[in-house]
Amino acid sequence: MVSFTILLTSIGMEWLYKALEQYTYITICSIIFKFVALIAMFMLIHEQSDYVIYGGISILASSASNVFNFINVRKYIDIRPVGNYNLRRHMKPVCAFFAMSCATTISTHMDTVMLGFMSTDAEVGYYNATVKIKKILVSIVTSLGTVLLPWASYYIQQDKMQKFKKITYKALNFVFLVASPMMVYFILYAKQGILFLSGIAYENSILPMQVIMPTLLFIGLSNILGIQILVPLGRERTVLYSEIAGAVVNILINAILIPRFRSVGAAVGTVVAEFVVLAVQFVALRSEVWPSFKAISYWKIIIGIMLGTVFSMWVLTFNLGSFVTLLIIAVLFFGVYGLFLLLTKEPLAVEIFNQVISYVKKIVVKKGN
Repeated sequence: MVSFTILLTSIGMEWLYKALEQYTYITICSIIFKFVALIAMFMLIHEQSDYVIYGGISILASSASNVFNFINVRKYIDIRPVGNYNLRRHMKPVCAFFAMSCATTISTHMDTVMLGFMSTDAEVGYYNATVKIKKILVSIVTSLGTVLLPWASYYIQQDKMQKFKKITYKALNFVFLVASPMMVYFILYAKQGILFLSGIAYENSILPMQVIMPTLLFIGLSNILGIQILVPLGRERTVLYSEIAGAVVNILINAILIPRFRSVGAAVGTVVAEFVVLAVQFVALRSEVWPSFKAISYWKIIIGIMLGTVFSMWVLTFNLGSFVTLLIIAVLFFGVYGLFLLLTKEPLAVEIFNQVISYVKKIVVKKGN
């Protein structure tokens, strides 16, 4: 049943809606179906034998919006066959993207597979709890890359390299501004995060989670260098080579460390593998991206994180429960961090803040009218 998602994903064409910047539509559809799936989960799943129903609900949550995408796409394109297709010119880049996808899949899942063969099911459970949290955070860090990719390709095609360099800097700066504090926050407060999200039974996930957090920064940067820069420049092979290098390193380190360090060893393998992917891409683009890296205000990020840590650590002295502790610490940590960036007039932080204020004002004016 779950394999039915292959068909639904194929007809969903979410890439088209992203290219057209229909993010409001994508978000609303996703939220609606995930909310319906959540309600159905509580109402229909009661026993272990309900796994078939669970499979159906999972399809609803992840792929039901694809049906609406397919129906709604008629507003933008004519999906009737037109004939005279020149498929040959697309085969080379398609094969490169397919190979990239395979290498990424191997690199992403091989640690869990090897951990299952070389350790216990319990260790796999601890590691999966860590990976689930990491995936959520990575989706936040890489969100801007998805928005900017169509513009990057457009600027390159139009030979507007100055604008291309400008959004490249903005994307890299966004990753550092967002990934760095998130990485530190979930390293410092991994215990509270694991206890809240997974429970006391997953206490052994704390150290793997702390170890794996640097991947937020590595994946965020490699997503920009690979997807936003190398792909629009027509250098898909470089991205493929970086993914292959990461997969090979991941397998080797897992083979060495998992037998002794179990889930922590798998986390180390993932961190090193993602760093290798980033390193290969950076070396390939060093002349193009080095000015953007140099322009980032690292000292503002570091001092902001330090201040956020100082102003939030005291909350741990109170026994407030995992959720309340995380909530208060998050408000203090990210609040102080963001306030420092605004006071020091960090350009992207100020731009985002002004956009939020402008958006809120528009909502208030609409409600007033």
